[in-house]
Order: sequence, then C-alpha cells, then structure tokens
Amino acid sequence: MRKYETLFVLKPDLEKEVVEELIGKVKTIIEADGNVENVNEWGKRKLAYEIEKKYQEGYYVLVEFNAENSVLDALDHLYKINEPFIRSIVIKKEK
Repeated sequence: MRKYETLFVLKPDLEKEVVEELIGKVKTIIEADGNVENVNEWGKRKLAYEIEKKYQEGYYVLVEFNAENSVLDALDHLYKINEPFIRSIVIKKEK
C-alpha cells in the first residue's frame, strides 16, 4: 500500500450532517482497500478564485490514507458524480 492524501472542497452552504455524510462516503471508499490515517477538517475558507460564478468560499477537508491504486479511481468517481464536491485532488506522498 502507498501513502496518499486527498484534499476536497465542498460547497460552503451545506449543513453539518451533509458534510459528515460526504466525509463518511470518502472514508468508506478508502477503507474498502486501505486505511484512513487522519481526517482534518479545515472548515470554511476563502477560495483563491470564484468557482462556477457563485462560490467565493468552500469547506475544505484533508484526508491522509494508505491504499491500493484501485481506491484512487473510486475516489475520482465519487468526486465527479456528487455535486457538493466543487474541487478535489489526490496526491501520492513521498517516502
């Protein structure tokens, strides 16, 4: 297994229960073929630029995890099909 981290930005107007549900979905996908080391909710922050001509801030979440490559495709799919995710990235951590 390799070490990764994913940072995603959610719409800022989501309720806390919805945010927790989406973080839970990300953790479930990772734990199917890996393990979550740390979840760090940064909260609402100002975006560097406006997204979709209406979002000037977003809810940031950083997840550090160990997983196989198959998890990356599943995460990418989750980010693309769920509207509340406005930006996301997965990064392989160096040794």
